[in-house]
Amino acid sequence: MKTVLILGGSFGGVGTAHRLLKQAPKTGDVKVILVSKSTHIYFNLATPRAIIPGQFADEKFFQALAPGFKQYGSKFELIIGTAEKVDVAAKNVVVSGADGEKVISYDDLVLATGSSTRGDVPWKARGSYEETRNALHEFQAKVKKASSIVVGGAGTTGVETAGELGFEYGKVKKITLIASGAQVLEGTPPSVSKTATKQLKAVNVTITPSTKILGSATTPDGRTELTLSDGQKITTDLYLPTAGLIPNSSYIPQEYLNQNGYVVVDEFLQVKGTKNIWAVGDISAVQRAQAMLTAKQAEHVAKNIGLSHQGKPLLPYKKDEKLVLMVPVGRKAGTGHMGNMKFPSFLVSMTKGKTYFTQTMGPLVDGSSV
Repeated sequence: MKTVLILGGSFGGVGTAHRLLKQAPKTGDVKVILVSKSTHIYFNLATPRAIIPGQFADEKFFQALAPGFKQYGSKFELIIGTAEKVDVAAKNVVVSGADGEKVISYDDLVLATGSSTRGDVPWKARGSYEETRNALHEFQAKVKKASSIVVGGAGTTGVETAGELGFEYGKVKKITLIASGAQVLEGTPPSVSKTATKQLKAVNVTITPSTKILGSATTPDGRTELTLSDGQKITTDLYLPTAGLIPNSSYIPQEYLNQNGYVVVDEFLQVKGTKNIWAVGDISAVQRAQAMLTAKQAEHVAKNIGLSHQGKPLLPYKKDEKLVLMVPVGRKAGTGHMGNMKFPSFLVSMTKGKTYFTQTMGPLVDGSSV
């Protein structure tokens, strides 16, 4: 029996684990060990709406991992801990947890520890379930209390967040979106950016284009002072930075990372310079960070691990460079595109804006959707 050690209990790690266990009758027995900082998965895709009080109950974006894997019995083990060091030569990982450090050996290793964000907004999980949940509740209270809110960064998260805030509070709070580029959602077709701008203005969001936030400082009264690239300084009750991901790769030897800290993989999604180590999701340099792409990578890595266990040739991963984007702007509008094809507002609102895909969390955790 082969032991597959998966580091990371979010979309990539959970999806890979279920696929490996489900295909085992055909590809050979495996024992899957999943290492997660948290007992629960955090459905962070819904954070732009979740930071607004009263929109989602906690169970809509937190779910315990263990019950979803009970079906596999002793073939699965969940370890709550943090990866501290990968020893490629010895084929083991040092993991720290409540009971101290332990060394876990593997036949195959899957790196799926994701990324973190700058600032203290819970766009990503904080560590334990309790830490993430408490951080989210604290932010809900801050949003409710604030009279003025500045969202920094006009990519997908920034536009979604500003849209949610504007829809809920646009008539009673000052909501500002600061975009470093000349348009919101830069890199999308012009019609998509134009539609998003119109929809944001409709919910009373003020857009400040072509402006970078150079620094932020807390004032004596607990507000935030922002220094802007045009020399201005503005003060707001609450600042929500949305730009910039930091890969959670500090435990991985530097030789396997690029200059930005992302794991370099080959055409099979195997970590370059290694055998039987794979990378999935935000931590990988292969593609942009997007849940849909993480799911594709998880499926491919599970398939290749199964092939390797049978001594069969690996399959190259085919990157689909056609960008697919859905951006709700409040609860009744949205925009997006697939390649050069623009999505109508009602489709985005109905498909993603209604629930932020929270209904997919349960099937992911129990494996019924993979």
